[in-house]
Amino acid sequence: MTRRSCAIYATGIVCAHLLIVGIALLVAQVFQTMIESRLKQEITLTEKSQVFEGWKNPPPPVYMEYYFFNVTNPEEFLAGGKASLKQIGPYTYREYRPRENITFLENGTKLYALNPKTFVFVPEKSAGNPEVDIIQTVNIPFVAVMNELNSYSFILRTLVSMYMKSLGIELFMSRTVHEVLWGFKDPLLTKIHSMKPEVDEYFGLMWKKNGTHEGEFVFHTGEENYLDFGKIDTWNGLREMSWWSSNQSNMINGTDGAVFHPLINRNELLYIFAADLCRSIHLAYVKDVEVKGIQAFRFAPPNDVLMSPKDNPANEGFCVPAGDCLGTGVLKVSVCREGAPIVVSFPHFYQADPKYINAVEGLNPNKEEHETYLDLQPTTGVPIRACKRAQLNIILKRVQGFPKTKFINETIFPIMFVNETATIDDDSAAQMRTMLLIVTLVSNFPLLIVGLGVILLMILVVLFCRNRQKKTAKEDTAYTQVSDKPEEQTDTNQPMRNGSYIAMSPVEAQKC
Repeated sequence: MTRRSCAIYATGIVCAHLLIVGIALLVAQVFQTMIESRLKQEITLTEKSQVFEGWKNPPPPVYMEYYFFNVTNPEEFLAGGKASLKQIGPYTYREYRPRENITFLENGTKLYALNPKTFVFVPEKSAGNPEVDIIQTVNIPFVAVMNELNSYSFILRTLVSMYMKSLGIELFMSRTVHEVLWGFKDPLLTKIHSMKPEVDEYFGLMWKKNGTHEGEFVFHTGEENYLDFGKIDTWNGLREMSWWSSNQSNMINGTDGAVFHPLINRNELLYIFAADLCRSIHLAYVKDVEVKGIQAFRFAPPNDVLMSPKDNPANEGFCVPAGDCLGTGVLKVSVCREGAPIVVSFPHFYQADPKYINAVEGLNPNKEEHETYLDLQPTTGVPIRACKRAQLNIILKRVQGFPKTKFINETIFPIMFVNETATIDDDSAAQMRTMLLIVTLVSNFPLLIVGLGVILLMILVVLFCRNRQKKTAKEDTAYTQVSDKPEEQTDTNQPMRNGSYIAMSPVEAQKC
């Protein structure tokens, strides 16, 4: 057996083994199952997990961008016209949110944690100085007092209205951005505080929220079931709320938005409990995206999250009292926030009923600037980019006994909106790309084996064909026909001349 034949046989044997083994591994999905099992075990909130360290001290910088709506024509609005609003901002703050007081419970299957948030102003990412810039906006303490007195007698409301007018307190106020955001001593609340000490005399949209937390959380670590990874077990000791008018609406579902279970697919709904919205919301798959070279799934709240109960009966439970419902795109949260009739929505009433957009001038809702979304790496479930956008509004309507309101049209009036953003940092992105490359190589190892087998099969075919060509060439050159014309034998005694094949023919001796 020649070397060429040995090479062909060896290549064939190796090729057959590679194809058989590779196809068997593909069918059995051995490596894919191994990777999935490993991910389910590794991605937990246990002290040994690297995910736990990232959850405990989130590495990506989180920025809070605050935008305010400055009212340019308050007198016209009070006379029954439309309010004209001008958006100003952003006023950007870096948000620090480490987990504290972490305690593992029930053999490591759950953990208790606080999540205090601290905000530091970032001037280079801001449009102005919040301590200097003045805005004209709704006097929320004024509206809160009106709302509280709405159930009292007309005489009492009239007396309070006259007293507030004597103090120079109006429906609209002019304050610096810093005061409206972080708090100021309000003259009306100060008077109430002197009579009812439990009422705080300071007011601010973020008053007492710098350096504080949103409640005590107990999370599932994912030790028992990877699908429960990061899910909230209790919030402030509660497994469900009591503000809303249905059991479904009161449920505390999902995570706090910081982590999700691994191996996310496009068909599932992801749930987040938003303490500032007093409810859980769900996110649905939108599209595939890429962030810093990492493939991700984008999830966003679908239209039905804030849809009117007329179109989505599941939202009837968010009408408090039962039957007292607002339209599509807005949610009244005053049930969990004592005081003013606060309403939340997406910025500029994105995805809301056009009647709310058209009730004021200066709004321009669009998906690019006003959509809330999460970009999640599906293998690990880690958010690599997030934009949480929410708008704070207040209901303004006529209240008898307060003459300043007698001409106004009932309006859900925009105050401000926040854009909370976070994107994975470069170092974390590089580590994730490396990890995902390893996962891809390992999970696709059977494909590599099959691919190598196919390459060897192609080489085997080439070698076999070339070997056949050489054999054919040798057979053709061993006997080469010179003439197709039959030999005419004239003399039977003469030896037959070999004229048909190349050979040594007898030659008569030449005479000299």
